Amino acid sequence: MTTRDDIRTDIQSLEAAVGESIIGQRDVIRRLIIGLLANGNLLIEGLPGLAKTRAIKALSRHLEADFSRIQFTPDLLPSDVTGSEIYHQGEGGPQFRFQPGPLFANLVLADEINRAPAKVQSALLEAMEERQVTVAGTTHPMPELFMVLATQNPIEQEGTYPLPEAQMDRFLMHVLIHYPSVEEEVEVIRLVRREEVTNAMRAAQSMDAAVQDSETPPPQPVRISQASVFAARREIANLHVSDPVERYMADLIEATRTPAALSEDLGRWIELGASPRASLALDRCGRTHAWLAGRDYLDPEDVQAIAHDVLRHRIGLSFEAQGDGVSADDAIEELIRLVALP
Repeated sequence: MTTRDDIRTDIQSLEAAVGESIIGQRDVIRRLIIGLLANGNLLIEGLPGLAKTRAIKALSRHLEADFSRIQFTPDLLPSDVTGSEIYHQGEGGPQFRFQPGPLFANLVLADEINRAPAKVQSALLEAMEERQVTVAGTTHPMPELFMVLATQNPIEQEGTYPLPEAQMDRFLMHVLIHYPSVEEEVEVIRLVRREEVTNAMRAAQSMDAAVQDSETPPPQPVRISQASVFAARREIANLHVSDPVERYMADLIEATRTPAALSEDLGRWIELGASPRASLALDRCGRTHAWLAGRDYLDPEDVQAIAHDVLRHRIGLSFEAQGDGVSADDAIEELIRLVALP
């Protein structure tokens, strides 16, 4: 029988295994785990070469799950993502059969999602929100474990298609990836060099059968079962949340809608407040953060820890804020400072 400690150990092992492939992005890895356990979709944004795709692939490699990667391009069609009806000539006569697209996987990497037109982006909406896809009038359910991890490049916006606000709100969190430090950059160089040596050795062994037979097989990567993920989700669902903490989350969201009541600066900066989805996301991500920290209750610190990722894509900044160089994170930091703790 799997115990609570076994479940936590499995999730910790998953996080550690992903961390072995990624240098200096501990917060990003933690957000990936939170998104997985909170049963949500993530939008990951960062400059080219900052291991966005690598981090997502590492997560799929250490989880017993089907992985699919979709490279979004301007000529992509919705059916290229969802699948389509294919004409089939069988013994019983001609018929149309549904051929599932790459969206039908447990972990779906939507690479550079802002390079595809709106029709293709909207093809994700039903799958992300309703966990189903409708093609030719027939509804096809997604797998029980289903997560969309979309990446976005903040530069080279010419020829791209910005995500509409309705779709942005469907992402549980908007995660930013920043440059590594100099020390971390050195570790990245060493990590990739070790991988090159390992790949070269494996290639040599595969060409020399005698050597291959004499060597012990390479160790298999850590792979956590889906059952551990579902068990962790059940524990997180039962995490205790007090009335004052619930009110604190609601107060934070209300403050995004009435920012002028807190300060004149916030009133000038925030033009559009967060929707009720933000409250739900704070609750789900906050409980997950608390569970990962080993607590059986939600603390205001857990809410504050994930507030930036939950809110940065859900508030609309004014032109005045953009002109003053105020970012969404700056506004959220001021909200957290001014909203009273329970």
